[in-house]
Amino acid sequence: MAAAWCRILVVVVLLMSLLGSTAAVGGAVSRPRPQRRPPKKPKVEPIDVTPPAPDIDIQQMMGTWYLLITASKCPYLIKHGTKVEPTVMTLTASSTSDSTISVSTKTRHNHQCWEIQQVYTMSETPGRMTLKGARPEQNTEIVIGETDYTSYAVLYYQKRGKMTIKLYVRSVGELSEPVLSKFEQLSERQNVGLAYLFSFPTYSHCGDVDRNHVINCVPTC
Repeated sequence: MAAAWCRILVVVVLLMSLLGSTAAVGGAVSRPRPQRRPPKKPKVEPIDVTPPAPDIDIQQMMGTWYLLITASKCPYLIKHGTKVEPTVMTLTASSTSDSTISVSTKTRHNHQCWEIQQVYTMSETPGRMTLKGARPEQNTEIVIGETDYTSYAVLYYQKRGKMTIKLYVRSVGELSEPVLSKFEQLSERQNVGLAYLFSFPTYSHCGDVDRNHVINCVPTC
């Protein structure tokens, strides 16, 4: 009888061993599926905590501004940054609303002058504006970060978590070294170092534009 129980015990042990080895071979049942790592959040200071310059008088911002430097990790600029064209922006108070500003940007494309016409909507906070996209998540938030109204202005543009910083000047003459240094420091705070600063030509700006190329669009950079 004892021998019979021993044989039964051996059979049970063998069956358990076989079942265990089968589970190990077919481990897909018990092995957890690999999880994708969540995408890294962009290292950009949110625009809602980027303060505008104090006591911004938006009326003093009206008029012509020449783009001098853009700080951006925009793929287009990284690839074509040495071929940028002179760009001039004109801000005009809206004749139909106190809460909007008409924005005209002139630049060259394929050796022709283009004009980009946009409307910025002002927020309750002076110095903050929005360029509305087709959907809210496509909006571009804009902050006037630094300006003295008469010589320079630093504008922040944030869209989908990506930041672009632009230095505009009233004239195309030389700008003071302290202002250039300040712009570099502001860019570095947004994790946009010197390698991502792109200078724009200060000559041969567009005057008249080909009317066939007056368009309405939202900038990608």
